[in-house]
Amino acid sequence: MTILFFSRLFYPHIGGVEKHVLEISKLLVKKGHSVTVLTEKFEKKLSDTDVIDGIKILRIDNGKDNWFKKFRVWRNILRNINLIKEADIIHIHDVYFWFLPFKIIFPLKKVFVTFHGYEGNKIPEFKSKLMHKIAEKLSKGNICVGDFLKKWYGTRPDYVTYGAVEVSSIKYKVLSINKNRLKFLFIGRLEEETGIMEYLKALKILKGKKYKFEITILGDGSLKKKAQDFCLVNQIGAHFMGFVKDVNQYINNSDFVFTSRYLGILESLAFKKFIFTHYNNSIKKDYLEMAPFAKYISISKNYKELSDEIEHFLKKESEKNLMISKGYDWVGDQTWEKMIDLYLKLWNVYHL
Repeated sequence: MTILFFSRLFYPHIGGVEKHVLEISKLLVKKGHSVTVLTEKFEKKLSDTDVIDGIKILRIDNGKDNWFKKFRVWRNILRNINLIKEADIIHIHDVYFWFLPFKIIFPLKKVFVTFHGYEGNKIPEFKSKLMHKIAEKLSKGNICVGDFLKKWYGTRPDYVTYGAVEVSSIKYKVLSINKNRLKFLFIGRLEEETGIMEYLKALKILKGKKYKFEITILGDGSLKKKAQDFCLVNQIGAHFMGFVKDVNQYINNSDFVFTSRYLGILESLAFKKFIFTHYNNSIKKDYLEMAPFAKYISISKNYKELSDEIEHFLKKESEKNLMISKGYDWVGDQTWEKMIDLYLKLWNVYHL
């Protein structure tokens, strides 16, 4: 079977969608299928074509983000229209507008879509909701990453998932927490939506109460300078590492994890780490609270509530450990093989 994935960004770019597409592609190749990923060339130094773990990659240079970009996207795809002609299955990850003109040319193609999330720090506007509905109506089926999408976009998913992780391949450390030197880890972009400044403000409160700690920050973004200055002024011991390829080693060596995206949460649960999350608007609140793992993590709306939560779980060791254990049991069932089964069911290709 020949499968064509559309994904705005792909490996070696780091992110949840990129990891999702990479892992399912690797498994599909192992099962004997031909997989091509059509993606954006996000760095000039990258080659236009590549093969990674048997996955064929075609990178198209779409230029700057502006009103004309969509026409450059369509032009570049038109140049590679044979990929669409030859594909048995076309599966689009969020960027359905890339395929819109070609739906007219190939009305009978089996096209599916995965909706991975929402637009940064924004409450969905009419245009965004409309694009979701168009993609849903013009596709033969869809997967929603998160149940919140039904509420906020009116999407009717065929299947809902929260991602995957291979617990069996993870060797986690059982650390004895040193309350004289707590180790916090932040995973995510340094933007308002991920709550980086709220986490740091919470740590400032804890510092004022004589807690001793350090924090390692994995990620980059527009708030990096602000976060660095805040740590410097408030004498918070912080290590800014930027984006890293191997997040696991950092998770393994931490006591607590600050993250608010599904991938980071699942990976941290797999390492038996306790997770503190933050939301700053109503869609992010539902994104977290409507997830099945919500009862195994701490969810806070601001830095004051967050600092209280940290103190609470530092004092309630047995409650924390019970939540960690239940979260680990839950995430153990969220495998990439199970994810592939979801895709095959959606495509109705078990007979192939």
